[in-house]
Amino acid sequence: MSRLTVFPDHPLRGEVNLPGDKSISHRAALLAAMAEGESRIEHFLDSGVTRALLNALPQVGVAWQLDGETLTVQGQPWRNPSAALNCGNSATTLRLLAGALAARNTAAVLDGSAGLRRRPMGRILQPLRAMGAAIDSADGEHAPLTLSQRPAGKPLRAATHRLAVASAQVKSCLLLAGLAAEGAVTVIEPHRSRDHSERLLGALGVEIESRPLEDGWGVTIHPHPAALPPFHLTIPGDTSAAAFWLVASSITPGSRITLPGVGLNPGRIGLLEALQEMGGRIEVIPRGEQGGEPVGDVVAAHADLQGIEIHGERVTAMIDEFPVFAVAAAFATGITRVREADELRHKESDRIRALCSLLSALGAKVEEQPDGFTVYGQGGLRGGASVQAEGDHRIAMAAAVAGLAADQPVTVQGAEIMAESYPNFAETLQGLGGKIRMEAENGG
Repeated sequence: MSRLTVFPDHPLRGEVNLPGDKSISHRAALLAAMAEGESRIEHFLDSGVTRALLNALPQVGVAWQLDGETLTVQGQPWRNPSAALNCGNSATTLRLLAGALAARNTAAVLDGSAGLRRRPMGRILQPLRAMGAAIDSADGEHAPLTLSQRPAGKPLRAATHRLAVASAQVKSCLLLAGLAAEGAVTVIEPHRSRDHSERLLGALGVEIESRPLEDGWGVTIHPHPAALPPFHLTIPGDTSAAAFWLVASSITPGSRITLPGVGLNPGRIGLLEALQEMGGRIEVIPRGEQGGEPVGDVVAAHADLQGIEIHGERVTAMIDEFPVFAVAAAFATGITRVREADELRHKESDRIRALCSLLSALGAKVEEQPDGFTVYGQGGLRGGASVQAEGDHRIAMAAAVAGLAADQPVTVQGAEIMAESYPNFAETLQGLGGKIRMEAENGG
Protein backbone atom coordinates (compact mmCIF):
# COMPACT_ATOMS: atom_id res chain seq x y z
CA MET A 1 0.00 0.00 0.00
CA SER A 2 1.16 3.55 -0.68
CA ARG A 3 -0.17 7.02 -0.10
CA LEU A 4 0.12 10.09 -2.28
CA THR A 5 -0.11 13.61 -0.87
CA VAL A 6 -0.81 16.47 -3.27
CA PHE A 7 -0.05 20.04 -2.19
CA PRO A 8 -2.01 23.02 -3.60
CA ASP A 9 -0.89 26.37 -5.05
CA HIS A 10 1.40 24.96 -7.73
CA PRO A 11 0.29 25.76 -11.31
CA LEU A 12 0.61 23.02 -13.91
CA ARG A 13 2.28 23.96 -17.17
CA GLY A 14 3.68 21.89 -20.01
CA GLU A 15 2.94 19.09 -22.42
CA VAL A 16 1.73 15.61 -21.49
CA ASN A 17 2.57 12.55 -23.57
CA LEU A 18 -0.48 10.47 -22.75
CA PRO A 19 -0.37 6.69 -22.42
CA GLY A 20 -2.00 4.65 -25.17
CA ASP A 21 -5.76 4.38 -24.93
CA LYS A 22 -6.79 1.61 -22.54
CA SER A 23 -9.98 0.64 -24.36
CA ILE A 24 -8.28 0.42 -27.75
CA SER A 25 -5.21 -1.37 -26.32
CA HIS A 26 -7.47 -4.03 -24.83
CA ARG A 27 -9.40 -4.62 -28.02
CA ALA A 28 -6.40 -4.48 -30.34
CA ALA A 29 -4.47 -7.06 -28.30
CA LEU A 30 -7.42 -9.44 -28.25
CA LEU A 31 -8.12 -9.11 -31.99
CA ALA A 32 -4.42 -9.66 -32.69
CA ALA A 33 -4.67 -12.88 -30.68
CA MET A 34 -7.71 -13.92 -32.73
CA ALA A 35 -5.92 -13.20 -36.02
CA GLU A 36 -3.56 -15.63 -37.74
CA GLY A 37 -0.05 -14.25 -38.07
CA GLU A 38 2.09 -11.55 -36.46
CA SER A 39 0.45 -8.25 -35.48
CA ARG A 40 2.30 -5.20 -34.18
CA ILE A 41 0.64 -2.62 -31.93
CA GLU A 42 2.47 0.65 -31.24
CA HIS A 43 1.86 2.94 -28.22
CA PHE A 44 0.28 0.06 -26.33
CA LEU A 45 -0.78 0.75 -22.73
CA ASP A 46 1.10 -1.50 -20.33
CA SER A 47 -0.99 -1.32 -17.15
CA GLY A 48 -2.67 -3.56 -14.63
CA VAL A 49 -5.82 -4.05 -16.66
CA THR A 50 -4.12 -4.73 -20.00
CA ARG A 51 -1.64 -7.09 -18.32
CA ALA A 52 -4.59 -9.18 -17.15
CA LEU A 53 -5.45 -9.85 -20.79
CA LEU A 54 -1.85 -10.37 -21.91
CA ASN A 55 -1.22 -12.86 -19.11
CA ALA A 56 -4.21 -14.92 -20.25
CA LEU A 57 -3.11 -15.21 -23.89
CA PRO A 58 -0.27 -17.77 -23.48
CA GLN A 59 -2.73 -20.04 -21.68
CA VAL A 60 -4.74 -20.31 -24.91
CA GLY A 61 -1.57 -20.77 -26.97
CA VAL A 62 -0.94 -17.20 -28.13
CA ALA A 63 2.59 -15.81 -27.70
CA TRP A 64 3.36 -12.11 -27.36
CA GLN A 65 6.29 -9.80 -26.67
CA LEU A 66 6.22 -6.27 -25.27
CA ASP A 67 9.21 -4.06 -26.07
CA GLY A 68 8.63 -0.65 -24.49
CA GLU A 69 5.32 0.48 -25.96
CA THR A 70 5.39 -1.96 -28.91
CA LEU A 71 3.38 -5.14 -28.52
CA THR A 72 3.93 -8.02 -30.96
CA VAL A 73 1.34 -10.80 -30.95
CA GLN A 74 1.64 -14.16 -32.74
CA GLY A 75 -1.99 -14.97 -33.48
CA GLN A 76 -2.95 -18.62 -34.03
CA PRO A 77 -5.79 -21.09 -33.27
CA TRP A 78 -6.60 -21.28 -29.57
CA ARG A 79 -6.32 -24.28 -27.27
CA ASN A 80 -8.22 -25.06 -24.08
CA PRO A 81 -6.30 -23.63 -21.10
CA SER A 82 -5.35 -26.04 -18.33
CA ALA A 83 -6.03 -23.52 -15.55
CA ALA A 84 -8.49 -20.68 -14.96
CA LEU A 85 -7.82 -17.44 -16.83
CA ASN A 86 -7.17 -14.81 -14.16
CA CYS A 87 -8.69 -11.52 -15.31
CA GLY A 88 -7.43 -9.66 -12.24
CA ASN A 89 -9.60 -6.65 -11.48
CA SER A 90 -10.55 -6.10 -15.13
CA ALA A 91 -14.19 -6.58 -16.09
CA THR A 92 -13.26 -5.55 -19.63
CA THR A 93 -10.84 -8.47 -19.89
CA LEU A 94 -13.41 -10.95 -18.60
CA ARG A 95 -16.28 -9.73 -20.79
CA LEU A 96 -14.23 -9.47 -23.99
CA LEU A 97 -12.60 -12.86 -23.40
CA ALA A 98 -16.01 -14.44 -22.84
CA GLY A 99 -17.12 -13.35 -26.32
CA ALA A 100 -13.84 -14.38 -27.94
CA LEU A 101 -13.80 -17.79 -26.23
CA ALA A 102 -17.37 -18.41 -27.36
CA ALA A 103 -16.39 -17.52 -30.94
CA ARG A 104 -13.32 -19.77 -30.77
CA ASN A 105 -15.33 -22.59 -29.11
CA THR A 106 -12.70 -22.80 -26.40
CA ALA A 107 -13.41 -24.35 -23.01
CA ALA A 108 -12.17 -22.16 -20.16
CA VAL A 109 -12.86 -20.76 -16.71
CA LEU A 110 -12.79 -16.96 -16.32
CA ASP A 111 -12.04 -15.68 -12.83
CA GLY A 112 -10.45 -12.71 -11.12
CA SER A 113 -10.06 -10.66 -7.98
CA ALA A 114 -12.58 -10.38 -5.17
CA GLY A 115 -13.59 -7.03 -6.64
CA LEU A 116 -14.17 -8.54 -10.07
CA ARG A 117 -16.27 -11.30 -8.54
CA ARG A 118 -18.64 -8.59 -7.32
CA ARG A 119 -19.18 -7.13 -10.81
CA PRO A 120 -22.44 -8.13 -12.56
CA MET A 121 -22.00 -10.59 -15.43
CA GLY A 122 -25.62 -11.56 -16.07
CA ARG A 123 -25.70 -9.06 -18.93
CA ILE A 124 -23.34 -11.25 -20.96
CA LEU A 125 -24.44 -14.66 -19.65
CA GLN A 126 -28.03 -14.48 -20.85
CA PRO A 127 -27.36 -13.22 -24.42
CA LEU A 128 -24.43 -15.61 -24.94
CA ARG A 129 -26.62 -18.52 -23.88
CA ALA A 130 -29.34 -17.31 -26.27
CA MET A 131 -26.75 -17.68 -29.05
CA GLY A 132 -26.00 -21.25 -27.98
CA ALA A 133 -22.83 -20.68 -25.96
CA ALA A 134 -22.38 -23.06 -23.04
CA ILE A 135 -21.47 -20.57 -20.32
CA ASP A 136 -22.32 -20.87 -16.64
CA SER A 137 -21.85 -19.10 -13.34
CA ALA A 138 -22.09 -20.77 -9.95
CA ASP A 139 -24.56 -18.16 -8.68
CA GLY A 140 -25.99 -17.14 -12.06
CA GLU A 141 -24.59 -13.62 -12.01
CA HIS A 142 -20.91 -13.40 -11.04
CA ALA A 143 -17.46 -14.79 -11.83
CA PRO A 144 -16.04 -17.35 -12.02
CA LEU A 145 -17.63 -18.14 -15.39
CA THR A 146 -17.22 -21.54 -17.03
CA LEU A 147 -17.37 -22.00 -20.81
CA SER A 148 -17.73 -25.49 -22.29
CA GLN A 149 -17.14 -26.51 -25.89
CA ARG A 150 -20.00 -26.95 -28.32
CA PRO A 151 -20.10 -30.00 -30.60
CA ALA A 152 -17.58 -29.60 -33.43
CA GLY A 153 -18.95 -27.69 -36.38
CA LYS A 154 -21.90 -26.23 -34.47
CA PRO A 155 -21.96 -22.44 -34.92
CA LEU A 156 -23.50 -19.95 -32.55
CA ARG A 157 -27.01 -18.80 -33.40
CA ALA A 158 -27.94 -15.50 -35.01
CA ALA A 159 -29.65 -13.18 -32.54
CA THR A 160 -30.86 -9.68 -31.76
CA HIS A 161 -29.88 -8.43 -28.31
CA ARG A 162 -31.52 -5.41 -26.70
CA LEU A 163 -29.45 -3.96 -23.86
CA ALA A 164 -31.25 -2.16 -21.03
CA VAL A 165 -28.15 -0.04 -20.41
CA ALA A 166 -25.66 1.10 -23.04
CA SER A 167 -22.38 -0.75 -22.43
CA ALA A 168 -19.44 -0.94 -24.81
CA GLN A 169 -18.07 -3.95 -22.91
CA VAL A 170 -21.27 -5.98 -23.20
CA LYS A 171 -21.75 -4.93 -26.83
CA SER A 172 -18.17 -5.87 -27.71
CA CYS A 173 -18.53 -9.27 -26.05
CA LEU A 174 -21.57 -10.06 -28.19
CA LEU A 175 -20.01 -8.71 -31.39
CA LEU A 176 -16.95 -10.90 -30.89
CA ALA A 177 -19.18 -13.92 -30.38
CA GLY A 178 -21.04 -12.90 -33.54
CA LEU A 179 -17.93 -13.58 -35.62
CA ALA A 180 -18.76 -17.31 -35.30
CA ALA A 181 -22.55 -17.11 -35.59
CA GLU A 182 -24.55 -18.74 -38.36
CA GLY A 183 -26.21 -15.42 -39.21
CA ALA A 184 -26.20 -11.74 -38.34
CA VAL A 185 -26.02 -10.65 -34.71
CA THR A 186 -27.53 -7.28 -33.79
CA VAL A 187 -27.00 -5.35 -30.55
CA ILE A 188 -29.44 -2.53 -29.76
CA GLU A 189 -28.57 0.02 -27.05
CA PRO A 190 -30.69 2.87 -25.67
CA HIS A 191 -27.80 5.23 -26.48
CA ARG A 192 -24.73 4.91 -28.63
CA SER A 193 -21.68 3.71 -26.69
CA ARG A 194 -18.02 3.96 -27.72
CA ASP A 195 -17.39 2.16 -31.00
CA HIS A 196 -13.72 1.11 -30.81
CA SER A 197 -14.58 -2.55 -31.43
CA GLU A 198 -16.67 -1.72 -34.48
CA ARG A 199 -13.91 0.43 -35.97
CA LEU A 200 -11.24 -2.23 -35.45
CA LEU A 201 -13.38 -5.09 -36.73
CA GLY A 202 -14.39 -3.09 -39.80
CA ALA A 203 -10.75 -2.26 -40.54
CA LEU A 204 -9.98 -6.00 -40.46
CA GLY A 205 -12.54 -6.77 -43.15
CA VAL A 206 -15.49 -7.79 -40.97
CA GLU A 207 -18.89 -6.72 -42.32
CA ILE A 208 -20.36 -4.55 -39.58
CA GLU A 209 -23.02 -1.83 -39.67
CA SER A 210 -23.92 0.86 -37.15
CA ARG A 211 -27.08 2.95 -37.40
CA PRO A 212 -29.55 5.07 -35.41
CA LEU A 213 -32.93 3.52 -34.62
CA GLU A 214 -36.19 5.01 -33.38
CA ASP A 215 -35.59 3.53 -29.94
CA GLY A 216 -31.81 3.68 -29.67
CA TRP A 217 -28.69 2.65 -31.60
CA GLY A 218 -28.11 -0.62 -33.45
CA VAL A 219 -24.95 -2.44 -34.48
CA THR A 220 -25.07 -5.54 -36.70
CA ILE A 221 -22.15 -7.90 -37.29
CA HIS A 222 -22.22 -10.54 -40.02
CA PRO A 223 -20.53 -13.94 -39.71
CA HIS A 224 -16.82 -13.99 -40.50
CA PRO A 225 -15.69 -17.61 -40.76
CA ALA A 226 -12.30 -16.71 -42.24
CA ALA A 227 -9.39 -15.96 -39.93
CA LEU A 228 -8.84 -12.31 -39.10
CA PRO A 229 -5.76 -10.86 -40.83
CA PRO A 230 -2.74 -9.67 -38.82
CA PHE A 231 -2.35 -5.91 -38.62
CA HIS A 232 -0.16 -2.96 -37.63
CA LEU A 233 -1.80 -0.31 -35.45
CA THR A 234 -0.70 2.83 -33.60
CA ILE A 235 -2.95 3.61 -30.65
CA PRO A 236 -4.02 7.21 -29.87
CA GLY A 237 -3.51 8.90 -26.51
CA ASP A 238 -5.96 7.78 -23.84
CA THR A 239 -9.06 10.01 -23.73
CA SER A 240 -9.86 9.06 -20.15
CA ALA A 241 -6.30 9.81 -19.01
CA ALA A 242 -6.58 13.21 -20.71
CA ALA A 243 -9.65 13.96 -18.58
CA PHE A 244 -7.57 14.30 -15.41
CA TRP A 245 -5.36 16.94 -16.99
CA LEU A 246 -8.31 18.81 -18.50
CA VAL A 247 -9.87 19.14 -15.06
CA ALA A 248 -6.54 19.79 -13.32
CA SER A 249 -5.71 22.68 -15.64
CA SER A 250 -9.27 24.05 -15.43
CA ILE A 251 -9.35 24.27 -11.61
CA THR A 252 -5.72 25.18 -10.82
CA PRO A 253 -4.97 28.92 -11.22
CA GLY A 254 -2.14 29.75 -13.61
CA SER A 255 -2.25 26.37 -15.35
CA ARG A 256 -2.00 25.61 -19.05
CA ILE A 257 -1.51 22.06 -20.34
CA THR A 258 -1.11 20.78 -23.91
CA LEU A 259 -2.18 17.21 -24.72
CA PRO A 260 -0.97 16.09 -28.18
CA GLY A 261 -2.46 13.10 -30.00
CA VAL A 262 -5.58 12.64 -27.88
CA GLY A 263 -8.21 10.18 -29.11
CA LEU A 264 -11.34 12.14 -30.03
CA ASN A 265 -13.80 9.30 -30.58
CA PRO A 266 -17.29 10.90 -30.46
CA GLY A 267 -18.35 8.31 -27.88
CA ARG A 268 -15.53 9.31 -25.52
CA ILE A 269 -15.41 13.13 -25.41
CA GLY A 270 -18.35 13.79 -23.09
CA LEU A 271 -16.12 15.14 -20.32
CA LEU A 272 -14.34 17.51 -22.69
CA GLU A 273 -17.68 18.82 -23.97
CA ALA A 274 -19.06 19.12 -20.44
CA LEU A 275 -16.09 21.23 -19.35
CA GLN A 276 -16.55 23.49 -22.37
CA GLU A 277 -20.22 23.93 -21.43
CA MET A 278 -19.14 24.81 -17.88
CA GLY A 279 -17.01 27.63 -19.27
CA GLY A 280 -13.72 25.77 -19.56
CA ARG A 281 -10.97 27.24 -21.72
CA ILE A 282 -10.33 24.21 -23.90
CA GLU A 283 -9.08 24.32 -27.48
CA VAL A 284 -9.24 21.26 -29.76
CA ILE A 285 -7.01 21.09 -32.86
CA PRO A 286 -8.03 18.11 -35.07
CA ARG A 287 -5.12 16.10 -36.52
CA GLY A 288 -6.93 13.61 -38.74
CA GLU A 289 -7.09 9.91 -37.92
CA GLN A 290 -4.74 7.45 -36.24
CA GLY A 291 -5.50 3.75 -36.29
CA GLY A 292 -8.98 4.48 -37.63
CA GLU A 293 -9.73 6.84 -34.73
CA PRO A 294 -10.06 10.66 -34.86
CA VAL A 295 -7.22 12.35 -32.96
CA GLY A 296 -6.18 15.87 -32.14
CA ASP A 297 -4.23 18.14 -29.83
CA VAL A 298 -6.07 19.62 -26.86
CA VAL A 299 -4.98 22.69 -24.90
CA ALA A 300 -6.61 23.50 -21.56
CA ALA A 301 -6.14 26.46 -19.21
CA HIS A 302 -7.56 27.66 -15.91
CA ALA A 303 -11.13 28.96 -16.05
CA ASP A 304 -14.06 29.88 -13.83
CA LEU A 305 -16.54 27.02 -14.14
CA GLN A 306 -20.33 26.97 -13.77
CA GLY A 307 -22.57 24.07 -12.75
CA ILE A 308 -24.47 22.10 -15.42
CA GLU A 309 -26.79 19.10 -15.76
CA ILE A 310 -25.80 15.74 -17.28
CA HIS A 311 -28.22 12.94 -18.18
CA GLY A 312 -29.28 10.61 -21.00
CA GLU A 313 -26.83 9.81 -23.77
CA ARG A 314 -24.32 12.30 -22.38
CA VAL A 315 -23.79 9.91 -19.47
CA THR A 316 -22.62 7.18 -21.84
CA ALA A 317 -20.09 9.50 -23.51
CA MET A 318 -18.33 10.20 -20.18
CA ILE A 319 -19.11 7.09 -18.15
CA ASP A 320 -15.48 6.62 -17.01
CA GLU A 321 -14.85 10.29 -16.23
CA PHE A 322 -17.44 11.04 -13.55
CA PRO A 323 -15.05 10.87 -10.57
CA VAL A 324 -12.90 13.70 -11.92
CA PHE A 325 -15.96 15.49 -13.36
CA ALA A 326 -17.38 15.58 -9.82
CA VAL A 327 -14.19 17.32 -8.70
CA ALA A 328 -14.67 19.93 -11.45
CA ALA A 329 -18.27 20.38 -10.26
CA ALA A 330 -17.06 21.08 -6.71
CA PHE A 331 -14.76 23.84 -8.00
CA ALA A 332 -17.53 25.31 -10.15
CA THR A 333 -20.05 27.88 -9.01
CA GLY A 334 -23.64 26.67 -8.88
CA ILE A 335 -25.40 23.33 -8.91
CA THR A 336 -24.30 20.35 -11.00
CA ARG A 337 -26.77 17.48 -11.33
CA VAL A 338 -26.04 14.04 -12.81
CA ARG A 339 -28.97 11.70 -13.48
CA GLU A 340 -29.53 8.35 -15.24
CA ALA A 341 -26.02 7.25 -14.30
CA ASP A 342 -26.79 4.22 -12.12
CA GLU A 343 -24.27 2.22 -14.22
CA LEU A 344 -21.64 3.96 -12.08
CA ARG A 345 -22.62 1.75 -9.16
CA HIS A 346 -21.20 -1.27 -11.01
CA LYS A 347 -17.66 -0.09 -11.76
CA GLU A 348 -14.44 -0.93 -9.87
CA SER A 349 -16.23 0.63 -6.91
CA ASP A 350 -19.74 1.96 -6.41
CA ARG A 351 -18.57 5.20 -7.98
CA ILE A 352 -21.63 7.24 -7.01
CA ARG A 353 -21.09 6.41 -3.35
CA ALA A 354 -17.30 6.68 -3.64
CA LEU A 355 -17.20 10.08 -5.33
CA CYS A 356 -19.83 11.50 -2.95
CA SER A 357 -17.79 10.23 0.00
CA LEU A 358 -14.64 11.76 -1.49
CA LEU A 359 -16.18 15.18 -2.05
CA SER A 360 -17.79 15.23 1.40
CA ALA A 361 -14.46 14.42 3.05
CA LEU A 362 -12.88 17.35 1.20
CA GLY A 363 -15.57 19.80 2.31
CA ALA A 364 -18.07 19.83 -0.56
CA LYS A 365 -21.83 19.82 -0.22
CA VAL A 366 -22.96 16.82 -2.24
CA GLU A 367 -26.08 14.66 -2.31
CA GLU A 368 -26.20 11.04 -3.44
CA GLN A 369 -29.17 9.82 -5.50
CA PRO A 370 -29.95 6.26 -6.64
CA ASP A 371 -29.01 7.09 -10.25
CA GLY A 372 -26.62 9.99 -9.80
CA PHE A 373 -25.56 12.85 -7.57
CA THR A 374 -25.87 16.60 -7.02
CA VAL A 375 -22.93 18.86 -6.25
CA TYR A 376 -23.52 22.32 -4.80
CA GLY A 377 -20.43 23.99 -6.17
CA GLN A 378 -18.89 26.79 -4.11
CA GLY A 379 -15.86 27.47 -6.27
CA GLY A 380 -13.43 25.37 -4.26
CA LEU A 381 -12.74 22.66 -1.70
CA ARG A 382 -11.35 22.76 1.82
CA GLY A 383 -9.14 19.70 1.45
CA GLY A 384 -6.93 18.88 4.41
CA ALA A 385 -8.07 15.27 4.56
CA SER A 386 -6.83 11.74 4.00
CA VAL A 387 -9.15 9.82 1.67
CA GLN A 388 -9.36 6.21 0.51
CA ALA A 389 -8.86 5.21 -3.12
CA GLU A 390 -11.55 2.53 -2.61
CA GLY A 391 -9.50 0.16 -4.78
CA ASP A 392 -10.54 2.29 -7.78
CA HIS A 393 -7.90 3.89 -9.99
CA ARG A 394 -10.18 6.69 -11.15
CA ILE A 395 -11.24 7.64 -7.62
CA ALA A 396 -7.57 7.77 -6.62
CA MET A 397 -6.58 10.08 -9.48
CA ALA A 398 -9.67 12.28 -9.02
CA ALA A 399 -8.70 12.78 -5.37
CA ALA A 400 -5.17 13.73 -6.43
CA VAL A 401 -6.53 16.30 -8.88
CA ALA A 402 -8.69 17.80 -6.14
CA GLY A 403 -5.57 18.32 -4.03
CA LEU A 404 -4.05 20.61 -6.66
CA ALA A 405 -6.51 23.42 -5.99
CA ALA A 406 -7.94 22.69 -2.53
CA ASP A 407 -7.20 25.04 0.36
CA GLN A 408 -5.10 22.37 2.09
CA PRO A 409 -3.22 19.23 0.93
CA VAL A 410 -5.05 16.01 0.11
CA THR A 411 -3.65 12.55 0.87
CA VAL A 412 -4.80 9.51 -1.11
CA GLN A 413 -4.52 6.15 0.67
CA GLY A 414 -4.03 3.15 -1.60
CA ALA A 415 -2.60 5.29 -4.39
CA GLU A 416 -0.81 2.34 -6.01
CA ILE A 417 -4.13 1.42 -7.67
CA MET A 418 -3.51 4.26 -10.16
CA ALA A 419 -1.21 1.88 -12.04
CA GLU A 420 -4.28 -0.08 -13.16
CA SER A 421 -4.76 2.45 -15.98
CA TYR A 422 -2.10 5.19 -15.64
CA PRO A 423 1.20 3.83 -14.26
CA ASN A 424 3.11 7.14 -14.43
CA PHE A 425 0.33 9.49 -13.31
CA ALA A 426 2.17 10.76 -10.23
CA GLU A 427 5.42 11.30 -12.14
CA THR A 428 3.56 13.21 -14.85
CA LEU A 429 1.87 15.39 -12.24
CA GLN A 430 5.23 16.21 -10.71
CA GLY A 431 6.75 16.91 -14.12
CA LEU A 432 4.07 19.52 -14.82
CA GLY A 433 5.00 21.42 -11.66
CA GLY A 434 2.78 19.76 -9.10
CA LYS A 435 4.16 19.26 -5.60
CA ILE A 436 3.58 15.72 -4.35
CA ARG A 437 4.87 13.23 -1.82
CA MET A 438 4.60 9.47 -2.37
CA GLU A 439 5.14 7.25 0.66
CA ALA A 440 4.87 3.61 1.55
CA GLU A 441 2.20 2.77 4.10
CA ASN A 442 4.77 2.71 6.90
CA GLY A 443 5.82 6.26 6.05
CA GLY A 444 9.10 5.20 4.43
